[in-house]
Amino acid sequence: MKNYTDITNRANELRWEIGESFHDSIIESIYSEAAAISSNTVKTSKNKDSYSFDAKIDKILTSKALGFPIMFVLLALVFWVTIVGSNYPSSLIAELLLDNVHPWLKQISSDIGLSYFVDGILIDGAYLAMAWVVAVMLPPMAIFFPIFTLLEDFGYLPRVSFNMDFLFRKAGAHGKQALTMAMGFGCNAAGVVAARVIDSPRERLLAIITNNFSLCNGRWPTQILIATIFIGSVVPVHFAGLATAAAVVAVALLGIILSLVVSWTLSKSILKGEASAFSLELPPYRPPRILQTLYTSLIDRTLFVLWRAIVFALPAGIVIWLVANINIQGISLAEYFIDWANPLGLLIGLNGVILLAYIIAIPANEIVIPTVLMLTVMTARLSGIGEGAGVMFELDSIKDTTTILQAGGWTTLTGINLMLFSLLHNPCSTTIYTIYKETKSVKWTAVATFLPLIMGFTVCFIVAHLYRLIS
Repeated sequence: MKNYTDITNRANELRWEIGESFHDSIIESIYSEAAAISSNTVKTSKNKDSYSFDAKIDKILTSKALGFPIMFVLLALVFWVTIVGSNYPSSLIAELLLDNVHPWLKQISSDIGLSYFVDGILIDGAYLAMAWVVAVMLPPMAIFFPIFTLLEDFGYLPRVSFNMDFLFRKAGAHGKQALTMAMGFGCNAAGVVAARVIDSPRERLLAIITNNFSLCNGRWPTQILIATIFIGSVVPVHFAGLATAAAVVAVALLGIILSLVVSWTLSKSILKGEASAFSLELPPYRPPRILQTLYTSLIDRTLFVLWRAIVFALPAGIVIWLVANINIQGISLAEYFIDWANPLGLLIGLNGVILLAYIIAIPANEIVIPTVLMLTVMTARLSGIGEGAGVMFELDSIKDTTTILQAGGWTTLTGINLMLFSLLHNPCSTTIYTIYKETKSVKWTAVATFLPLIMGFTVCFIVAHLYRLIS
């Protein structure tokens, strides 16, 4: 008993002497001792070169001086390739589905005598929403996911989590929250489920609440398209892709920063507690398997997400057409809501169309852009666009889209704040349901749902007033 008491007292003394890095010091000493025993007893001549190669790369990718700059450059490069590479195929798909297939469907509808109501719901509503989802989302996802999967297969993403571990521990969260954050960049619902790897209930709750600050699949197209229109268009053509990529990276980094800030705030207030120890074993680097990567990224990710977006886009397109074409005293339901919401929207640098689009798009973030574009044309009643209310316009070029949005009252401020609001708004319905299933709490589900929404309104309000003050 005396020896046990002496050991306990000595452990407490060391804890006070070492401070916050007490747990890390213990883990490091265990691994150092294990490495010393291994070096004396195990022969590794066969794999010595591979271990040496991994160690040399890790000294660069996980170093304090180069780890974060390399991470930012790689992220920017991925976005640049995605943005530049997706422009042409997006135009081709839009031309096929909107310029060719849509008129053909309208002609068939006219030939068989479909009523205006059925024609509008099926073709000008459901079909056009689906067509816009495919045209806007498919090319960037088909480029982004394979590159992201290559980095994952190579073994780089665990190094990102390793680099982020220090920051999350400083924020009072668990180091594994960096892993759940990385999962959230694919899908927030998947990131919420991934929080199961965190043993501490308090730290797991922090990871769940803040996962919405990771830009998911459904929000990347919004960021890329709006940045291309409102950021890339204000710089010389040669720098447009770089400026667009930088803007998207900046929003993604803002999400990471806000995740840390919110984690720190909650850990110091309603979720007080000490961050637990975390040891992460970095997997060895391995050459990516190209065919498996293409299958995983294109079939399991791109087509899965695209199909989910289409499933939600079809009924959303019907709703959009209905609210734009059902009139009360000669004014559509959409115009009633937009007129009512415009003062609030303009106050925070947005507009009523965007607010209505985000309400309609609660089932899935993927349909925000198609909804915004359809509502803009349906309610603005711009001359020379489409065939009247309820008909989507054809996207011939980024310049044409910019002209139409500007004619609908959009400004650079609208574009910037839409990018911010895309980052900071309520989770989609799937994520909300997943949060409830994981927490079994209406209270924490409500916090995770409305906290980012409140932050979104606040941030957009501040940015709008600062922008108007200096412009």
